[in-house]
Amino acid sequence: MNFKQLTYFIAVAEELHFGRAAERLGMAQPPLSRQIKQLEEELEAPLFNRGRSAITLTQAGERLLERGKSILAQLADTRLEVRRLGQGAEGRLRIGFVGSATFGILPNIIKSYRATFPEVNLNLIPMNNAQLHRALVSREIDVAFARPALQDPEFLTKELMEEKLILALPDSIDTGGRTIAKLERLETHHLILYPEYPRPSYADFVLNACRDAGFEVPLRVWCMDLQTALSLVSVGEGVCIVPASVATAPRKNMKFLNIEPEIARTTLSVNYRLDEQGVHVQNFVRLAHKVARKVL
Repeated sequence: MNFKQLTYFIAVAEELHFGRAAERLGMAQPPLSRQIKQLEEELEAPLFNRGRSAITLTQAGERLLERGKSILAQLADTRLEVRRLGQGAEGRLRIGFVGSATFGILPNIIKSYRATFPEVNLNLIPMNNAQLHRALVSREIDVAFARPALQDPEFLTKELMEEKLILALPDSIDTGGRTIAKLERLETHHLILYPEYPRPSYADFVLNACRDAGFEVPLRVWCMDLQTALSLVSVGEGVCIVPASVATAPRKNMKFLNIEPEIARTTLSVNYRLDEQGVHVQNFVRLAHKVARKVL
């Protein structure tokens, strides 16, 4: 029994008339009768009681009609689901991101994607760059927001935005109304760095930027992520050099100063596998670029 035979049978079973069923199917009556006869022989069960003036379903025919409708409905649903998955309208997308991305354009990208593809389930997973790299290699995530980028010949990287570095410090430090910070004034403050491992990391990027600007960081405090670093700043444990977008979300007991002269700029990038063919990732990256251009 194939789907064509099942479709023919259901048409005859619903019409209870070979002529009307043939017209409904757009075919001649004799080949339709042959198909039904062949189906009955294959199933080794009569499906219709054939009378002179009318036909009716046998018990076997009634059961096949019930099951056949269910089978065709499931097939139609499967076709629709597969088509929607192929279009990226349904399914799942796993997104890894560095913590600082949540202060920039990532929330806008997620909001726009949800509005465009509301049936796609999003898994959002905070990670550092090393974790993002491993997860993308092992296909545990589909897309990675990194700072500045993930270096791998198997990855495609698209830069979304560039921003300067600024200083986060506890509001208990008297800055005299200044909005500018000089690196040499940080000699008596602990510089909070993250992540402590694995290295190299964003911490090394900050240390190298300070070194290039002629400032060797004498006092260091290490932690594992941005949120912890900001919490340490807020309780007066030290200061932290962060991307400028972090200042867009005010926090208690903390303030932000520009660093002059500017020591470095950092970029936020979206990364995905070179062999990634999934339409979900392609749709997401394309929309991320669109949002980034609009924001900038």
